[in-house]
Amino acid sequence: MEENNETISRADKAEKLFRQGCNCSQSVFVAFADLYGIDETMAMRLSASFGAGIGRMRETCGAACGLFMLAGMYDCATCPSDRAGKIRNYELVQKLAQQFVERNGSLKCSLMLGALADKKITPEAQERTPEYYKKRPCPHIVHEAAAIWEEFIKENGLIAADK
Repeated sequence: MEENNETISRADKAEKLFRQGCNCSQSVFVAFADLYGIDETMAMRLSASFGAGIGRMRETCGAACGLFMLAGMYDCATCPSDRAGKIRNYELVQKLAQQFVERNGSLKCSLMLGALADKKITPEAQERTPEYYKKRPCPHIVHEAAAIWEEFIKENGLIAADK
């Protein structure tokens, strides 16, 4: 991936998107969306609701959700009766989830944030300041989620061979 005549990784791009203000899910999904024919605006829309642990409820990490959305772009059931496609996708998601937990300690946003997790669920996102980025693990988590997918597609190609 080229940016300002420098080659940057998709994981670096995802972290950069997060530091520019995208939510965690958007950052991961948008960093790869072009590979699947999805423009940036549509990718932002598709992944918007999964940020901050799904709708800022601090449940499943948005970066993990973005990763799992990419798994669906790679291989999934596209008709209701495709049981084999569902199984392949669920196997892939479970494998990715295991790698995500190995690197980040959990899939749950509130557990990864620890004491930084909001005590009350509200829709208001915190202002992105230098202090915000210094104390939160989120930029690293976004980078790791994107790195997992980057490694996966380097090993397996952009789409499943048997689709």
